[in-house]
Amino acid sequence: MSDAVDRVGELLARFQQEREGVASRQAWEALKGKYLNREHGLLPAIFAELKTVSGPEKAQLGKSLNLAKREIEEALGLLGSEVERIEAARKAASRVDVTLPARPRPRGGLHPVTAMRRKIEDVFLRLGYSIADGPELETDYYNFEALNFPADHPARDTQDTLLIAAGAGAPGHLLRTHTSPVQVRAMKRYGAPLRIVIPGRVYRKDDIDPTHSPMFHQVEGLLVDRGVTMGHLKGTLEAFVEGVFGAGTRARFSCSYFPFVEPGAQVDMSCIFCKGSGCRTCKGSGWIEILGAGMVHPNVLRAGGIDPETHSGFAFGMGIDRLVMLKYGIPDLRLLFDNDVRFLAQMAEAE
Repeated sequence: MSDAVDRVGELLARFQQEREGVASRQAWEALKGKYLNREHGLLPAIFAELKTVSGPEKAQLGKSLNLAKREIEEALGLLGSEVERIEAARKAASRVDVTLPARPRPRGGLHPVTAMRRKIEDVFLRLGYSIADGPELETDYYNFEALNFPADHPARDTQDTLLIAAGAGAPGHLLRTHTSPVQVRAMKRYGAPLRIVIPGRVYRKDDIDPTHSPMFHQVEGLLVDRGVTMGHLKGTLEAFVEGVFGAGTRARFSCSYFPFVEPGAQVDMSCIFCKGSGCRTCKGSGWIEILGAGMVHPNVLRAGGIDPETHSGFAFGMGIDRLVMLKYGIPDLRLLFDNDVRFLAQMAEAE
């Protein structure tokens, strides 16, 4: 008999321990069923033993069981109220208040090279040009020969070309070293008159360093019509530098050589940092070299199917990455290709 009474006391002690970890409705239901369920509860199992005892012992066990039952029921009632409060607080914390303003989401922006390319395109679109494109995997003919670079021409040595191995009976290809091949393709396709700008990726076998990359971006321009002169070219490029770098930016020409133009010119713009007074960026000269240009060579016009006796034209080309570096004072070309979001965020703010 005393054994059953002792088990009632142990049951109460175990219940008090287990109730401490209950914090959900599901755990509360499980605890209640474990101790009070009529079919398999621990306390009803001891109540069933009353049938096997009689007299004073039965009265003593019954009293212990009733006290234990009352204590467990009262404790479960208080615990149930606490669990409801906890779950209500949990639901309130997870509830979405639809009246609150939306959380701001980070916004992306254009890559600085893309932003510069679009700015250049916008300037020339306003001047009546169209945007043209062409393959990055080119033939030797379009990349060199049609642009007045014969196979033995020394100017080829200045462009370290990435060649693609030719298959059996197939012509060799290369990754284009400039966007100029599109000039000949466009002349063949559209004829004259023609006004196009050609932005895109180009490739050369260069080691990566602060000023070189095996992949970079260029934009080429071409105008072909009757009576085109160097004066038209100079006016166009003056409009370009003002459109991209701001009013008052000037352009100047000096003699230079490129196989696909005759005559050829190096084009400088007035330094946007010192306004021409001389600084470290322009090496004290007040001018910064930005592109090459010139009148389209008669051989290139012929390769494009246009008679140089009746038509003339001018062409120019520049590195988009270099213009970005100049405009924002970026010291290292690699920053444009590292995809560091901190750098790109700064560029977006500057834009």
